[in-house]
Amino acid sequence: MQYVENPPNPWLTHSVEWIGEPPEATLEVFEETETRHIITHNNSPDVGFDYTVNCYRGCIHGCTYCFSRPTHEYLGYGAGTDFDRKIIAKVNAPELLRKELMKPSWKGAEIVFSFTSDPYIPLEANYKLTRRCLEVCAEFRQPIGVITKSALVRRDIDVLQDLARNAKLGVCFTIPFTDVDVARAVEPFAPLPEARFHAMEALAKAGIRVGIGIAPVIPGLSTDIPVLLKRAKEVGAEYAFINMLRLPGNVAPYFEERLREKLPTKADRVLNRIREARDGKLNSSVFGERMRGKGQYWEATERLFKIHCERLGFNKKRAHQTPAGTTFRRPTAQASLFG
Repeated sequence: MQYVENPPNPWLTHSVEWIGEPPEATLEVFEETETRHIITHNNSPDVGFDYTVNCYRGCIHGCTYCFSRPTHEYLGYGAGTDFDRKIIAKVNAPELLRKELMKPSWKGAEIVFSFTSDPYIPLEANYKLTRRCLEVCAEFRQPIGVITKSALVRRDIDVLQDLARNAKLGVCFTIPFTDVDVARAVEPFAPLPEARFHAMEALAKAGIRVGIGIAPVIPGLSTDIPVLLKRAKEVGAEYAFINMLRLPGNVAPYFEERLREKLPTKADRVLNRIREARDGKLNSSVFGERMRGKGQYWEATERLFKIHCERLGFNKKRAHQTPAGTTFRRPTAQASLFG
């Protein structure tokens, strides 16, 4: 099998092949100062939100299945180890966000942190770009969603509480597995599942609405959906969702190589199950199908998820829940000066 630790970038006209073992991938951080827009709009029917903010490009968590990996190829990098080790920090993100929220065209639709990178990668401890953006959102009472794997989110409980009081807020932790060995194999540098549950509990106790995303569901590996939902409910989660694994572009060969390396006895069964749920392929690029599977396995997975969600009381609309967009308001000059 071709070595695809960092698959060739299809957008480049040249490539480099190492004779022997390639050099160890070390972390490199680049500061992007010429970002022109920070709020990104997507029109995909597969995604449950329309607007996102990504303060970083690339993600140190190194999840082998991450569908965002090909976005690094547009920067001239690879979708493999480059995505994990060449990280771009958009250092002007908070200033850009304030500028865009001040535009008359912005009406206060929900913004989700983040989509192509975790908002709380370890670098956030130093840069504080996500925190500073959330502080801007709190000033504007901007409805917010947060999706993360990181326990670092606990650092920002104070600003999240402010958003929860004055706007609409939900913090969702993606936790696909309870098995530590499986998690380490496919999410090698992400916090362990139990660390995410502890962070979920801390936020829930602080009055912040939290949820669990069992995402991605990997056929053949995702065997503990009821356990995950039960554990999430015990620590205060109110909502849950599932997504089918996506393997666009060079993510598929990278995922397969890592799977065979880390879980060799399970690899063939997992890959066959994925193909069963994808009409014989490892991925579907059809809008409306990208995050859902097909066939008996996926239908059984959806039924299992729905049954346990109903049993545990997930996804019930709260009577006092404020519709998105109604809390947004631009601060007056005096409020900005003294508040």
